[in-house]
Amino acid sequence: MRTVEDLLRDYQHVIESLEIVSGSGGVFTVEVDGAVLFSKAELGRHAEPGEVLRLFRQQIVPGVPVYER
Repeated sequence: MRTVEDLLRDYQHVIESLEIVSGSGGVFTVEVDGAVLFSKAELGRHAEPGEVLRLFRQQIVPGVPVYER
């Protein structure tokens, strides 16, 4: 759940909705608007701490400032 917390903490002002779907077999896939951002199955490994947030910043919201607290 750390990934969800990171995304909502920094980008709650640009995330319209977020859906968490539980699965089986250790599946971990992060999709944004239908595009795969991270896939444990494809890479054969878990995401490193902060990796999904970094990918989100680079690929989805480049140049968008983090939410001001």
